[in-house]
Amino acid sequence: MAREKSTHQTPETLTEQQAERLLAGMNEVIRAGEEMRKLRAEMIKVFAGFGWTQERIAQLTDMSQPAVSKQMAKRKAEDPQPPMRLSLDQYDAPWLEGRLWGLAEEISETVHETACCTRYVNALARGKKRFTPQNIDELRRLVEEDLRLHRAELPGSYRAAYDEISRGLDIPSKVTPTAPASVRRSIAHQIQRDLLQEDV
Repeated sequence: MAREKSTHQTPETLTEQQAERLLAGMNEVIRAGEEMRKLRAEMIKVFAGFGWTQERIAQLTDMSQPAVSKQMAKRKAEDPQPPMRLSLDQYDAPWLEGRLWGLAEEISETVHETACCTRYVNALARGKKRFTPQNIDELRRLVEEDLRLHRAELPGSYRAAYDEISRGLDIPSKVTPTAPASVRRSIAHQIQRDLLQEDV
């Protein structure tokens, strides 16, 4: 007995909408990867400015020494920049955004990822959200909500850090730092996290 033909016809090509959905996730990963490679290259310049050796930078970045050497040669060909200041009291927008991001991550981890800002923090870390003014405003709103809802669980230093960051973001400094925004944001993020952890 002959098999009955399926009533469902397999399309001969994908629709544009199907292709768009299929590639959307891939494109995010690829874009985030490219951005991370650029950021790592910029961070190597910062580390070199602090006087770190090629060998040490290669170990920290998990890169070969020739690859690090190539990045450092590019830095030497450019105008040398003074070492970056690492104190928290800097008020340009990328630095403050990095501090806010670090604070949000600490809140998320302290209240065991039940924080309002957790999904937003994860999206920023994966490159699914960008550091646009609208996204920063939304992150501020979520952090404020967490500070209100989890007041008993969060150290007072979290609220103090947020108040300082918030005041700075309302009127950011007009000074234009020499380091790229992504570098300043990443360094401020890590320094803010380390300081909050020391206060716990």
